[in-house]
Amino acid sequence: MKPRIHPVSRPVVFRDRAADVAFLTHSTADSAQRVEWEDGNTYPVIDVEISSASHPFYTGTSRVLDTAGRVERFERRYGTAASARN
Repeated sequence: MKPRIHPVSRPVVFRDRAADVAFLTHSTADSAQRVEWEDGNTYPVIDVEISSASHPFYTGTSRVLDTAGRVERFERRYGTAASARN
């Protein structure tokens, strides 16, 4: 690796507020906020909105979306024009 061109990788705590979960990993991101971790050391902490602990794909839960309303609105707007061309 060339010296002085790569960002510094350091241990960072990412905290998912939605699931109330935190995990320690390496990252180039930095933060002014610090948190004391289980090993007694303090690390920068970065709050995230979603992680694997709260994402519907990983948790197996799904959110209800109004897809029927969206489909009906799409068909009202473009359905007649698309069928008239064919």
